[in-house]
Amino acid sequence: MNKEEFVTLYEKFLEGNCTAEEIEMLQSHHDEEIRFAEALPDPADTKRLYLVLKEKLRNSIPDQEVFAKKRSLHWLKIAAIFLVILSAAIYVVFLQKTAVTKPVDVVKTKTSKIIPGGNKAYLTTADGNVITLDGLKNGRLSAQNGIDINKVKDGLLQYSKIADLGANNNAVDYHTITIPRGGQYQLVLSDGTKVWLNSSSTLRYPVNFTKNERMVQLTGEAYFEVAKDRTKPFRVNVNDLDVKVLGTHFNIMAYKDENAIKTTLLEGSVQLTAHNKKVMLKPGEQGKLGYGSETIDVTQVDAEEAVAWKEGYFVFDNEDIHTIMKRISRWYDVEVVFPPNFKRANFGGTVSRFKDVAQVLKSLELTGSVHFEIKERRIIVKP
Repeated sequence: MNKEEFVTLYEKFLEGNCTAEEIEMLQSHHDEEIRFAEALPDPADTKRLYLVLKEKLRNSIPDQEVFAKKRSLHWLKIAAIFLVILSAAIYVVFLQKTAVTKPVDVVKTKTSKIIPGGNKAYLTTADGNVITLDGLKNGRLSAQNGIDINKVKDGLLQYSKIADLGANNNAVDYHTITIPRGGQYQLVLSDGTKVWLNSSSTLRYPVNFTKNERMVQLTGEAYFEVAKDRTKPFRVNVNDLDVKVLGTHFNIMAYKDENAIKTTLLEGSVQLTAHNKKVMLKPGEQGKLGYGSETIDVTQVDAEEAVAWKEGYFVFDNEDIHTIMKRISRWYDVEVVFPPNFKRANFGGTVSRFKDVAQVLKSLELTGSVHFEIKERRIIVKP
């Protein structure tokens, strides 16, 4: 088995897709991998690998009830699997150590790897109290104005109506959920509308919709699945743009460091209003309002590409490298540096948002028109 075959098989093993025969193949190469490990210039690498893999192993052990039934057999399997993972990881580190001398491996890292973003958010309540949602135990946060507020699971906050207060339900309290760089979160509003929020985004919304319309305010990017209610239109206010719907699925991208607000419709219909001009979108259409412009341009697009982020993917469709690096910067919470007068280049492709950033950058480097260097939490773009 050559190096490339070993790495491919190792990655398959980590995904849990190896057959018994393939696991035996990995084990059979153990002695060879030990020789590679002995050649590592920094023995601390082996120790770091051991600690990481030990943690992975601990998390993989089943609950005590199952463990007690198959104790001896389980530990035999664990020992064999741990040996395979450790030797395989040593092999991969050895390849990375030796690969820096090869011109094909251009991404250089001078610090620990930069991990992808995750479920992170801050909730600001009507009285100004700020709650950090990541790390908070699941369960009820509070109940107010007939609404129950629960952290249902990691990455999901839900508002549920538990009582109809009728004429007494006039008070309107507003909450704001803030997603930092390197974060994402899901939200279910009190009317049942589902919202997915991307990195560097905020949404301000009433705890309970008591007026004749349902109004929220957005900065950043969010995908909405609006609950139908013909008596109360749903509106999203984004800077100079107003999006009005009854019940539909759409995505809004409105980062201040981009050149336009983009509203992409997947299902139903939406009305866009800006500077007293109105436009109706059909499924598969995107309305684009440039900052400083008073015109909403409508084009036919692949709507699924606009919401690939919520499914865990970066999708680049002949996009400029500066636009791509903004998305990577927000999700991985890193600084991106371009040299002066950097020649623009466009890229296309799909890659998982949950890969180490170096793997994402390597996929861009395959074109040969751009290269990267990672220093601390800074990505330096090179021609």
